[in-house]
Amino acid sequence: MSIAARIGKKSLLDKVRHVEEVVPYFKNNMSLGWSGFTGVGGPKIVPTALADFVEKQKLNQDGSEEMRFNLITGASTDLPIESRWADLKMIKRRTPHQVGKKISAAINRGEILFFDKHLSMTPQDMLYGYYTKSQSQPNIDVALIEATEIDENGHVILGPSVGAVPEMVAYADKIIIELNTALPSFKGVHDINMPLTPPNRIPYPVTQVHERFGTVGVPIPEDKILAIIESTQRDTVPDNAPSDVVSETIAGHLIDFFKHEVKQGRLPQNLHPLQSGIGNVANAIVGGLANSEFEDLQVWTEVFQDSFLDFLENGKLHYASSTSVRLTPKGFERFFKNFDQFKQKLILRSQQVSNHPELIRRLGCIAMNTPVEVDMYAHANSTCVNGSRMLNGLGGSGDFLRNAKLSVMHTPSSRPTKTDKTGISCIVPFATHIDHTEHDLDVVVTEQGLADLRGLAPRERSRAIIKNCAHPDYKDQLFAYLELAEKQCAGRAMHEPHSLANAFKMHLNAEANGTMKLKAW
Repeated sequence: MSIAARIGKKSLLDKVRHVEEVVPYFKNNMSLGWSGFTGVGGPKIVPTALADFVEKQKLNQDGSEEMRFNLITGASTDLPIESRWADLKMIKRRTPHQVGKKISAAINRGEILFFDKHLSMTPQDMLYGYYTKSQSQPNIDVALIEATEIDENGHVILGPSVGAVPEMVAYADKIIIELNTALPSFKGVHDINMPLTPPNRIPYPVTQVHERFGTVGVPIPEDKILAIIESTQRDTVPDNAPSDVVSETIAGHLIDFFKHEVKQGRLPQNLHPLQSGIGNVANAIVGGLANSEFEDLQVWTEVFQDSFLDFLENGKLHYASSTSVRLTPKGFERFFKNFDQFKQKLILRSQQVSNHPELIRRLGCIAMNTPVEVDMYAHANSTCVNGSRMLNGLGGSGDFLRNAKLSVMHTPSSRPTKTDKTGISCIVPFATHIDHTEHDLDVVVTEQGLADLRGLAPRERSRAIIKNCAHPDYKDQLFAYLELAEKQCAGRAMHEPHSLANAFKMHLNAEANGTMKLKAW
């Protein structure tokens, strides 16, 4: 289908340009907004053309002219494109969430200033001017938005994600639309709500996952549109790591727990709306639920991924709400094969709605996410290895874990190092970085077992987590630390006892010797 056939408002045909025509518009130190969320629905043509220009002109090299940008996104973007930007040193500042070894390596080298933030808060903070307050003009200079159609009213129909687009287009001086004609139109899938800032906010009227209260597209003033450029590039989401014995065992423990909660009357037969993070453990849990006795399930999440397609195909899904359909190429093939059927049970919203704390609490969501490590008192680290090395960022896990009816952290009990197959314990005395406090988590589960932490004091939690979740190689060592900490704190600091001289000894030993296993405390 031609680009003209995708533009219902014919006056906008005058905005159609070749990408080479817009490259000169971009200047060093501009603030850019990119659509997309978790690698889908983001711009591809313009970022690639800018990278080609920087490479050809040999910019951003020692002593050369610079072309670097302040990048604001919904979450992670197209991995090959942003990795190339990182290689070419085109990213000066980045928020809020990223994925990719080259990007995180540039952050850890100090080449990219990375600002990590809860995904529900990033769009509103952008509107408050927090991210552009040092600029002479506070707005985003250009927002690059991928779309699949523009209707007769000039409303932009997005693709497989919404993310922070409503806020970006409201706050941007100029907008470039990449109209992707390689995708079917997603018209009717989205529920778009344009932002209102305090004191003019109104409650979001959602009490059921399927309820809509917005428009099908994003209204964009015509005078803001700098150009419309045709795109035929598909998203490039890498294949998911396959489930293994560990992830499937974790899934089994959690599904047994859900069955128990139903039996006890704390959950209904169809559970509560599910939120799941990304990764093989998350996929195993969703896959296990798809093959379980539970039916008529609902999903309120930020990322709808391949494993959720099983729910659609076997009829066990009542409805799903997300801000992104993050599918692998094979997943998109399955999705588009039954697009007209599947889209009847799916709605895509902005991340400010999908991750909204009040809605998560109102719906009673079950939140399930994977950490770097969990300590024995249930503080969780999602972002920084050994407290310093950034991985991907916080994402939306904090939005959900703080506000869900059930907040679950699932992780293997150990991970390998180069010299020891269980060299890293994911259950530690003290988390080296804390993204989710002890007050946020209800359940910790590994392949070893599940610790139900609800209503437990810290010293009770420590014993439950070590006993049920720690790897056998580390159980005695962790209990020995707990005994040492309680002895040192006896009679004066027994609420949450720690031995400060030893709290990170396991981490230090791993750095020095390739294992967290100690000879002695």
